[in-house]
Amino acid sequence: MLSLNKSSIVEFIFTGLTDKSALNIPLFVIFVHVYIITVVGNVGIITLGMVDKSLHKPMYLFLCNLSFADLAYSSAVTPKMLNDFLCETKVISFVGCAMQMYIFVSFATIECLLLGVMAYDRYVAICSPLLYQILMSSILCLRMVIAAYFGGFMTALVHTIGVFHLNFCRSNTIDHFFCDIPPLYKLSCSDITINLAILVILGGLVTMSCLILILASYINIILAIMKIRSAQGRYKAFNTCASHMTAVSVFYGTVLFMYFRPSTSYALQQDRVASVFYSIVIPMLNPLIYSLRNTEVKEALKSSLKCSKEY
Repeated sequence: MLSLNKSSIVEFIFTGLTDKSALNIPLFVIFVHVYIITVVGNVGIITLGMVDKSLHKPMYLFLCNLSFADLAYSSAVTPKMLNDFLCETKVISFVGCAMQMYIFVSFATIECLLLGVMAYDRYVAICSPLLYQILMSSILCLRMVIAAYFGGFMTALVHTIGVFHLNFCRSNTIDHFFCDIPPLYKLSCSDITINLAILVILGGLVTMSCLILILASYINIILAIMKIRSAQGRYKAFNTCASHMTAVSVFYGTVLFMYFRPSTSYALQQDRVASVFYSIVIPMLNPLIYSLRNTEVKEALKSSLKCSKEY
């Protein structure tokens, strides 16, 4: 793949998150703590989902894979960024840049697809509870997860090949803190018309199809909840969706801010802040959202802590 690139660039240099050197150490301390919480939280969700039999349900299969995706794409960006806070020159090799982009785009896309699948799971659980075990069988859930991974890996492969097929003859300085697609396009002296078309088509197809699935699922869920007569029943039904709705709002709110604003409102510092949020902060928030708002996860966590203390 990389041999297709005809440029002589063998490494790239990041401008970094900030150009103020006095902020490097404080930012390093902040993001070290963020990354530790991300790792502990997501590994904890995965471990809990594997060992606690009460969580051996389709929803928590998807949640464990969501946590793995969070951990993977955060780890593609954060350790390198932390290292760069302590270095005068923020260098990444040509191959390293390609690998970072591939891993990040793969698992960010997988997260997007899994959020759509999880919305469908909640729709079936609330609107067709008697048929839930049939409609969400173990084989179907596994196929959905495999499809999400396949979609993520193939989408990332297309983008990575497209980007690193270009000639980079203008500069090797990436005006960002990781190898994202748009900043690399700015360095190319090749015609990127086809690349931009692929980016819009693939990105739109994945994002909008998942968003439509999520909106359609929740419209039906809300209609079904409104038909429940008791306030307690409505609260219980709504509570099963609360964690997912919060995660979707945070993830897609950032995506819509990044890609659906007027072009006149674009600012480099705003884009960096938004990039920090979706690449570093969201992977930390998701396990907190599910552990604080999901009753079954909280109960499983309490049970695990109780057992560990007794042991």
